[in-house]
Amino acid sequence: MVDVTSTQAPVVFRPRRIRWVAGFSAAAVVVLFTVLSFGLHGSTGDTMGQFRRGDQSAMIGLGVLIGLGILAFTRPRVIADADGVQVRNVIGGYELPWGSIRAVRFDRNSPWASLEMLDDDTVPVHALQAADKEYAVEGVRALRALHSAATA
Repeated sequence: MVDVTSTQAPVVFRPRRIRWVAGFSAAAVVVLFTVLSFGLHGSTGDTMGQFRRGDQSAMIGLGVLIGLGILAFTRPRVIADADGVQVRNVIGGYELPWGSIRAVRFDRNSPWASLEMLDDDTVPVHALQAADKEYAVEGVRALRALHSAATA
């Protein structure tokens, strides 16, 4: 458990399980596209064209691009300190002061935590995912402790 009351350093949480899955998947896609590229040689089948080295290179490049797209799922992060919280999701991010946040929520059957704002809006926190179990619960507790200390 993270003790957030005795330290001034910000707490940082990143999803754990998705980082492993995305890293493995990205590597597998690059290897698959590389292996498939070696099968591209000779005639295209209708004798109108030929596969060349450029086609093989393009196939490998496509695999690298898809792998990089998969690695985007490792981007989420939440950084919180006494002043506020910075949330970076797969797409987009937020920098919020604790005064604008009503509650830190992690509902049952919810895929990730969320911040309930004073204007009844919600901000998803993809860094604290249900798949990470206790690590996510520890993160939510740390955010709640910082929130209660800042709004007290």
